[in-house]
Amino acid sequence: METPIKNIPLNDLHVALGGKMVPFAGYHMPVRYSSDNEEHLCVRNGVGVFDVSHMGEFFVEGPQALALIQKVTSNDASKLVIGQAQYSCFPNEKGGIVDDLIVYKFEEEKYLLVVNASNIEKDWAWINAHNTMGAQLTNASDEYCLFAVQGPKAIEAVQSLTPVNLSEIKFYHFTLGEFAGVQEVIISGTGYTGAGGFEIYVKNADAEKVWKAIFEAGKAFDIKPIGLGARDTLRMEMGYCLYGNDITDETSPIEAGLGWITKFTKDFINSEALKKQKEEGVSRKLVGFIMQERGIPRGHYPIVDAEGNPIGEVTSGTQSPSMGVGIGLGYVKTAFSKPGTEIFIQVRNKNLKAQVEKLPLFNR
Repeated sequence: METPIKNIPLNDLHVALGGKMVPFAGYHMPVRYSSDNEEHLCVRNGVGVFDVSHMGEFFVEGPQALALIQKVTSNDASKLVIGQAQYSCFPNEKGGIVDDLIVYKFEEEKYLLVVNASNIEKDWAWINAHNTMGAQLTNASDEYCLFAVQGPKAIEAVQSLTPVNLSEIKFYHFTLGEFAGVQEVIISGTGYTGAGGFEIYVKNADAEKVWKAIFEAGKAFDIKPIGLGARDTLRMEMGYCLYGNDITDETSPIEAGLGWITKFTKDFINSEALKKQKEEGVSRKLVGFIMQERGIPRGHYPIVDAEGNPIGEVTSGTQSPSMGVGIGLGYVKTAFSKPGTEIFIQVRNKNLKAQVEKLPLFNR
C-alpha cells in the first residue's frame, strides 16, 4: 500500500499564491510560484521565503541526551554552547550516511535535531534503536512549521517583527524570542542557500500569522515566496549536499568532503572504519565542477576522462542562474578530484568539457 502524500500546514495558502505543488519527500510542496530563475535571483540579491515545514524535528533531552547525540552523530556536539547549532550526519555501520542534520543546543540537557523530510521515519527508528542509554526522545515533526527567510536583505526585511537584534545572531547560532507577536519562536542563523538569512521555527497554530507578518514587513523589500526549484539551484551553487543525490546510505562522509564534520575526538557509530578511510585515503571524492562548454549536467550523467574512460558520475547538476553556465556535483576517482582538473560530462552522447573547482562554485 502506498503511503498517502501529506500536506504541509499552509498548503492552501501556497495554492492561493499560485504555487505549483508537487510530491516531494512524502509531502505536497511548492516547487515554484513564478520561475526558478526569477526566484533564485530574488534570494541571491534580495530576500525570499521558503516554506520548508516538511523537515523533521526531534528533541533529545535528559542527562543522557549528549551521550546519545555523540554516539549517533559524526560531529563533536560536546563543543556546542547553548544557543549554537552544528551541521552533522548520522553515519551507518557500513560506511554510508543515514542522513545529514543540524543539532541545536537549547540547554545542558536539551537538544533539537533537524532532519530531512524524506528520512523522518528512518532517522526516528535509527536514533531509537541506538538509544541504549535512555535519553528522552520526542518526535515533534508534525508540530512545527519552518520558514527560511533567505537573502542579503533578510535582516532589514523582518527586523521590525522582533525585539531580538537579528544582526547579532551569528551564523549557526540561534535564539528563542518573540517574533511577529508570537512567543518562544526559534530564530536561527542558518539556511541552505549561502545568501544569508534566518530559519524561523514556529508552532503550527501560529504559522499562518507569522507567514503573513513576514510578507507584510518585507513588502518594501520586494519579498517573494520561493519554491524548491530555486532552493536546489541555490544550494548547488554553494556545493551543499542534498541527501538522496550527493550523499546516501552508500556514500561515506570522507568521500563526500564532509571530513570537517567527522570528528575522531570521540567514538561514534562506525568511527573506526571512517578514521581508517581518512588516514588511508578514499578511491573517489565528491567534487564541484563548472562546464567549460555549453551543456547542462544532470544527475546520473557519466563523467569521463579525455579518452572517454568512465571516472565517475554526476549527482546534482543545473544551469546556474547566477553564473549563466552549467554547474554540478559528482563523484570522481580521487586522481581527478583536484581543483583545476579537466573532466568531461557525457551529455546526450557528447563528451563536454568541464573543470573541477573549489567550493563554493559561486563566489559573490
